[in-house]
Amino acid sequence: MDITSDSHGKHISQQFNHELDALKTHLLAMGGLVEKQLQDAVTALLEGDSETATRVRDNDKAVNDMQLKIDDECTRVLARRQPAASDLRLVLAVIRATSDLERIGDESSKIARNAISLVENGQSPRGMVEVRHLSQHVRSMVRDSLTAFARFDTDLALKVLREDASVDLEYQSAMRSLMTFMMEDARQITPVLNVMWILRALERIGDHADNLAEYVIFLVKGVDVRHTDTHDLKPQDLDKK
Repeated sequence: MDITSDSHGKHISQQFNHELDALKTHLLAMGGLVEKQLQDAVTALLEGDSETATRVRDNDKAVNDMQLKIDDECTRVLARRQPAASDLRLVLAVIRATSDLERIGDESSKIARNAISLVENGQSPRGMVEVRHLSQHVRSMVRDSLTAFARFDTDLALKVLREDASVDLEYQSAMRSLMTFMMEDARQITPVLNVMWILRALERIGDHADNLAEYVIFLVKGVDVRHTDTHDLKPQDLDKK
């Protein structure tokens, strides 16, 4: 059964309605925090701002705390309400999504730590152009996946899934370029390795945004598209599964 944005507000129990709305609201709040962590980490790196990078690193606990709080809310809803159909899918999607958001927070913290290392060593290595381009791409994926969740928008979720292949190609191209540069100038190995770890973190963030989009499709359509080739998947195909 498909759902719409108002499908979870039709229970006799207004408290149940409130609990389901709260799960979605709290997940999106966690998403907003994680999105800001990512933005600040990349900005700190590109601008050589160790103070902002340190704040991102230290704020990782706040993301973890939000995950624990939301997971506890989901557990209580499952125990008290025994939800079924689309309500159950909402709870399960929220549980899965908080895990990916927490991982995005972790990867943002890694970017911040590498930024601090580069700033402390006074280094501005090759690869910043690639970092800028890839970060813009994955930040857009994270933003769109959260918007898709907020709107129950499977078309936007499919758009995010199709972007993942482009991110992978950008990442592979950047890594090849940096490997070649390190072979040409061994003195740059250490700072360039920092940049490579940053690029890897960004690529992983793209994967987690991809997962979030898959959860939206599961939530709205009741279709699990994990481990499915989604490159050519069309909206109408979800109704045929």
